[in-house]
Amino acid sequence: MSEPVKRSTVYFSPDLHRALRIKAAHTQRTVSDLVNDAVRMALREDQEDLAAFVERQAELVMTYEDLLRDLKSHGKI
Repeated sequence: MSEPVKRSTVYFSPDLHRALRIKAAHTQRTVSDLVNDAVRMALREDQEDLAAFVERQAELVMTYEDLLRDLKSHGKI
């Protein structure tokens, strides 16, 4: 059995609300469906970003100055 939906009030700028309504009508979906999908996508991207941070936490850190020195010493700048 699916969970009951939760209701929330979200305030959009008039232009954004108009665009959402038009897209909802054009795609035969509800504004709620579009907003839910957008929030899911944003949360998924956050999850991917956090996973990338975890994967890269053991990498050596190089300062910008060190990077420039390295590039210069290898004749790249």
